[in-house]
Formats: sequence, C-alpha cells, structure tokens
Amino acid sequence: MTQPVRVAVVGLGFVGLPLALTYAMKGANVVGVDALPHVVDEINAAHSHHLESYQGKTLPEILKEQIEAKRFRATTSYEEAAAEVDHYIVTVGLPVHNGDPDLGPLKSCAQSLGSVLKKGDTIMIRSTVVPGTTEEVLKPILEEVSGLVAGVDFYLTYCSERIAEGRAFEEFIHMPLVLGGINEQSAKKGKELLSFISETDITISDIRVVETAKVIENIQRDVNIAMVQEFARFSEAFGIDTFELIKVANTHKRVNLLTPGPGVGGFCLPNALYYLQPKARELGVSLPILQQARMTNDAVPEVLIGMLEKALQQKGKTLAGSRVAVLGLAMKDFSNDDRVSPVHDIIKLLLAKRVEVRSYDPAVPTAYEHKQDSLEAAVRGADALILTAVQKQFADVNWDEVAAQMADSAILFDTKNRIPLNSVSKATVVRI
Repeated sequence: MTQPVRVAVVGLGFVGLPLALTYAMKGANVVGVDALPHVVDEINAAHSHHLESYQGKTLPEILKEQIEAKRFRATTSYEEAAAEVDHYIVTVGLPVHNGDPDLGPLKSCAQSLGSVLKKGDTIMIRSTVVPGTTEEVLKPILEEVSGLVAGVDFYLTYCSERIAEGRAFEEFIHMPLVLGGINEQSAKKGKELLSFISETDITISDIRVVETAKVIENIQRDVNIAMVQEFARFSEAFGIDTFELIKVANTHKRVNLLTPGPGVGGFCLPNALYYLQPKARELGVSLPILQQARMTNDAVPEVLIGMLEKALQQKGKTLAGSRVAVLGLAMKDFSNDDRVSPVHDIIKLLLAKRVEVRSYDPAVPTAYEHKQDSLEAAVRGADALILTAVQKQFADVNWDEVAAQMADSAILFDTKNRIPLNSVSKATVVRI
C-alpha cells in the first residue's frame, strides 16, 4: 500500500487504542471511534491509563504526538469517521455473562457501520468471536443496513488478535498474523491493510478457520494452566517446589508448561471456551476436557483461600476476623487491566469469610472500597498478605521490611514465585 491509509479503529480499549496509534505512527490518517464519551474526551486530551510503551515512549506520549501531528483523533460519531476513512477495524469486545457470550455490542457496531458504509470500504473484524460470527451474524446486518453486497460493494475480513498487553506496539508490528476474507478480493484488501503496519508473515486461510484458531489458541493456554494447577497440588502434598518442578520439566525441548498463579484472568483466556461452546452445541460436539480445565481454573481462588486458612491455623489464628492484604488487582503482572481478574474472586471469598481485606495496586486505576492508597496502608497490622499480581513497586520491595509492619506471626502467601523463601525473618513465606 503506497499511500497512507485512512482508517477508523472502532473500540478504543486495551487493543484498539494502541492499534490506532500504531497505524498513526506508520503515517496513516486515523480516527478512533468509541461509544463512551468520557473515553473519547480523555483520549483527545492525551490522557490514558495504559501502561504500553514503544521505543522509549509511553502510550500517553505517543498519543500526544499523534494528536499534535493531526494523524489521530477520537470521536463517538460513525458519521464523522465515515467522512474521512474508507477502512474500518473493529476491536469491540464480546463480553461473557454467566458463560454466555453477548453479541449485543458487536451487533450494535455492525448496525452503526452499516448505516455509514460506502462502496469500496473495507471492514476488518479483530475482536475474538464465536466461530462463524463474521459471516453468519455481522455480514447479514452490514448488508441489510447498508443495502450493499459484501465482497462486491464492500470488503469484509477477519484477523485474529494475538497481542499481549504490555507488548502491544511491538506485537502489532512483529507478531505473525492470520487473515480470512469472505472472498478472495476481501482477503487481498485485508492483507493490504495489515501490511501497512505489519513487518512479518500474514497467512490467509478460510475465515471460519481463522475465527476458530483464535479461540483455540487461548483455550490451549487455559488447559495448560489447569494442568499445571493440578501439578501444583501434587507438589504441595509431596513437599517439593512447584516452580522448580516446572523449571526442570521445561528443560525438555518439547515441553512448555506455563506457571500456576492465583487463577486465570483477563478478557481472553477465561472467556475462550465460552466463545467456542455455542458453535459446539449447535454442531452437537461435546468438549469435556476443555470444560474440566475451565472448572479447574475457576476453582483456584477457593483452593488458595483454603491454603491460606491452613497456614493461619498453624500460627494459632483463624481466617475469620483476620486482616489480609491483597497486593495486585490486575489480571496479570505489570498490567493495569483488572477485567475478569481472579483476584476479585479471591477478595469476594475472603469477604464472605468475614476477613478484613485491604488491597493495593499502584497501576490499576479502578476504585474499590477495600483498595488502599499505599503499600504501607495495605500491609499495616495484617495477619497475612497475598501477592497476586506483580507491579514494579512489588518487584523492588524489601519483604523483610514489609513483614515488620505486619502483625506477629504473619504469613506472606506468594502466588507469583517472587518472595525468596529464606529472605524473610519476621514472617512465614508460603508458596502456591
């Protein structure tokens, strides 16, 4: 693609905003579209809580640069975007409620896009979806509302999103991509759009294959983690170190075990099975291993509370009535994203057992009643702390000094393998 593209990125969350800025940095003219006015206002003021960075610049710095260069701006109006662009990339999320994917936001987006679609436009879906969604759900809406024919009057593609939060800019450029189009011409247009920022391989396949591949990429990690959680229970009973066990096993070149933690969090992995299940039910296919893995991972917070209760009892304390500091609310280390974080489940269980919870996470902006403004406020007088997500402040902390601020006979429950077992003299370190 020799000329700068004119592209709208729809959905300015943890995926959409860095994607929009990647196109802008590469010289595209970009309009970001989001349904929430306060999000648009913050972005246009160059404010963002994202922790992404690229080539020594933070995301807010990149955002400010691209706004000032007039290569990027945000709006709530599809009409405004349509007047300036001929490519749309959709990153609208597919929330899951009680195990059921909610297609509502994506359908609403398709309705809005259909109302402004012009001949020659290209639409690329980069949301994680139930396999079949692009052709069976979104294509009919786009065609009905616009009066145009997909593959003839406009082009429709699906590209699976593979970035890891914290490495978004780097991976938008260097992560291998897979792409499907509803016809050959759509796939060609989609590849041109991706090639504007991508410097790596782009594989073209059947659109249903690409949608399904995205889901099972996430599910295989969910299953891997569930397996490792069972290994962890065995290790604890056997009296060996779980993390050392995994480290040794991973010296085998064909073994790649992930590490256990406080549960599986984020928008992708915990929801992946629920994106596959509707199509599996429609096809009459059972998924017993995948369902068991999801149940295993869902149960981890309760298992950890049981371990904490046992550790406190060994110190002559009860869980009920104790004070517990929870360090890290994010869904993974060095993230400010606490969506679908298993830490929330841990806190909910602790509160139900009449525990006084004081949480702290310097990166997560969300306010909670139990959340403290400092590490000291969270750990002061605590009978136990649980390290549930690592932030830079926690990575550099002196754990002996932290233990000195806690109650006598305190427990440091490390779910992240970050607290050295023999470096804390004033408390007992327990590992997952």
